[in-house]
Amino acid sequence: MAALILGCGPAVTSTEWRKLASASGSGAVEIPATPGRSDIDPLIKALTSGNVVVHGSDADLAAVVLRLLRLDRLDVPVGYVPVSASSAAARVWGLPGDRVGAALDGSVETVPLVRDDAGGVLLGLGVLAPVHGTVLCDDAVPLRGSAERVEVTPDPGPGVAVTVVRRALLRRRSSRLTGRAVQFGGEQPVTPVRDGVPYPRPMNRWTWYRHTEDLRIVR
Repeated sequence: MAALILGCGPAVTSTEWRKLASASGSGAVEIPATPGRSDIDPLIKALTSGNVVVHGSDADLAAVVLRLLRLDRLDVPVGYVPVSASSAAARVWGLPGDRVGAALDGSVETVPLVRDDAGGVLLGLGVLAPVHGTVLCDDAVPLRGSAERVEVTPDPGPGVAVTVVRRALLRRRSSRLTGRAVQFGGEQPVTPVRDGVPYPRPMNRWTWYRHTEDLRIVR
């Protein structure tokens, strides 16, 4: 299957990158970590068919998907070969052990694309920590008060899943809800972390929500 294969930053030193580059020939391109518009847009605009495969971190994957969204190219299927075995996006996507093979020759499926109200996307894990305020998940209220952390991930059902982690005596306890949107509001601001990248400043309000169009993935 023809593909544009993007190796992000340090990922190009890996064994997986050598396999990807060998399989694609001239279709393998090295770009910076957490690439921006000037790194990605010309490559996407020149793509007339085939998939995009991202080899890098969850933040790299999110950066590429954001450009697909901005260019109105969510019709392009996306494969992913993470550099980390603990990739949250890989867990969300249910990627198999042979991630190189899945990215190049897997079947195309859809997963919810999660956005935020600051113009970003979430592919693996979003974190608010510590939290003092109110968290809503659609009509439910999973938190009113304080929590050690709030975790948000894309969910294959309604769109997003929120887990509130509280510290109890001698242990932590957590609760999980799913919905189409998760909203935070509080007088004490918190710095959202999207796929491992902190937002530039603390926020008193923050929303993650399911986009109207799903993301096409290869796995």
